Amino acid sequence: MSAITTHVLDISQGRPARGVPVTLEVQIPDNRWSMIGSGETDNDGRLKSLVPSGATLAEATYRLTFDTLAYFSAQGIEGFYPQVCIIFIIRDATQHYHVPLLLSPHGYSTYRGS
Repeated sequence: MSAITTHVLDISQGRPARGVPVTLEVQIPDNRWSMIGSGETDNDGRLKSLVPSGATLAEATYRLTFDTLAYFSAQGIEGFYPQVCIIFIIRDATQHYHVPLLLSPHGYSTYRGS
């Protein structure tokens, strides 16, 4: 399992959000973003392979971007937010970071999970 994982729950349907495209980036010194990994949530709404195998995290600012437009469009639902970007700081690179997203067509919430 990678050092950063995510889990997306579609609270409007009461189930995991399958097939949500997600990218993980790190902020580099000139304030640009550099992609680390990407993928889609599985049948359980989880993405466990964002950080490539063998890669180590740095103490830095990271950004998870969820393509909610693609997810809701695939279901024929018009959502309000085309993307959800979650920016967070890692201060201890030895820990595991789980960043869940609770999603609906017109809102979202997040927190640091375990």
